[in-house]
Amino acid sequence: MTDPFSPDVVAQIARHMNDDHSADSLLICRSLGGVPRATAARMVGLDADGIDFAAGLDGVEVPVRVPFAHRLTERSQVRHEVVRMYQEACAALGVPPRPAK
Repeated sequence: MTDPFSPDVVAQIARHMNDDHSADSLLICRSLGGVPRATAARMVGLDADGIDFAAGLDGVEVPVRVPFAHRLTERSQVRHEVVRMYQEACAALGVPPRPAK
């Protein structure tokens, strides 16, 4: 099965996540990514099955893969899945999520 997300789409999503949602990425990596001591995170890729981050841990970047709850087939699904991950990470870490826009 081919991946529904072109390199250009992945780059656009990564730029948005890294520019506007780096704190969200960090929470996702700390909780769902299994790197509770991460001090930074940036999105480096995604495909239909999950999202990839580079997380800062003890001065080194480590790869973190967080699978989606289900296989994604359309770009619009990415936002919903990342929001779900963020909310799940907040709940797991006891962090109040920011109000939805």
